[in-house]
Amino acid sequence: MSETEKLTELLESLDRNHSGNTVSISDILENFASRGFAPLLVVPAMLAMICPLPGVPTACGLFVALVAIQQVFGRTSPWLPRRLREVSIDQQRFHRAVEKARPFTTRLDRLLKPRLSFIDQPLVERVIAILVVLLGVSMAPLELVPFAAALPSATLLLIALGMVARDGLVMSIALGIALVGLVWIVLVI
Repeated sequence: MSETEKLTELLESLDRNHSGNTVSISDILENFASRGFAPLLVVPAMLAMICPLPGVPTACGLFVALVAIQQVFGRTSPWLPRRLREVSIDQQRFHRAVEKARPFTTRLDRLLKPRLSFIDQPLVERVIAILVVLLGVSMAPLELVPFAAALPSATLLLIALGMVARDGLVMSIALGIALVGLVWIVLVI
């Protein structure tokens, strides 16, 4: 799989080339292998941002932190327990989800592109992973303030999308937002 494949192409290739009646998290991770940890960060970050129900941001933030801590310690691909890797959905349902997501991913593909490749260095990736861990953990106490967890979850989403697309510009913007958020938290406390 090419490292420059777009998000839409990755999803469509999984949909088109997958054999079997179900699509598991393990299948998705194998398809997105060149993108490392990012696919596991996109969904929980988005969920925490759009679903501010009590407990959801905390659970999503802790999941993100547990995934990112593996990258901090040098793993090149995420490890998940077998039970979680085997969670799956029906192939037809996955196909419908890919079809519904296509307009959104196509727009993202136009906005996100590989640039500022210095962000792709192992040391920089580890520093970003530390930030991702801190952002994930910060969602638990911020959940006490209504909608306050939206800032770290939106930042995590930008970082994850930047990682998927290898877009250093988007990741730099996310890092800037994280800095603004940190200053805001320090001023509030």
